Amino acid sequence: MIVSVGVDLVEVVRIRRALESTAIGRRFRDRVYTEREIQYCEKKRRGKYESYAGRFAAKEAVMKALGRGWGSKVSWLDIEVLPAPGGRPEVHLRNRTLVFAQGLGIQRLSLSITHTDRYAMAYVIAQDE
Repeated sequence: MIVSVGVDLVEVVRIRRALESTAIGRRFRDRVYTEREIQYCEKKRRGKYESYAGRFAAKEAVMKALGRGWGSKVSWLDIEVLPAPGGRPEVHLRNRTLVFAQGLGIQRLSLSITHTDRYAMAYVIAQDE
């Protein structure tokens, strides 16, 4: 059964500017994305900023489905978005974010990501079975 949903829309240029910023770029990247997400996005070359933006939108959508922003119960790095075999995106929760989701009765998160060169959007369905 559906427990909750979350959706987020991000401008790709906003994420690109943050990542390319000499002042905050590396800190932003390392605070928001896991090492495996960074490796995946960097391999994309032409579409890397769309991939980063899609993962950012996915993490925001997960937080909305959990009913929390990042903070004491939910962490950016405890939400990892990677492709499953076949390419479909999957959400993997860890640590305190996983514990928090389990406390809500959430057993599965289904994710869809789409993007253009301007926008990335993610939709998450949280389910208890």
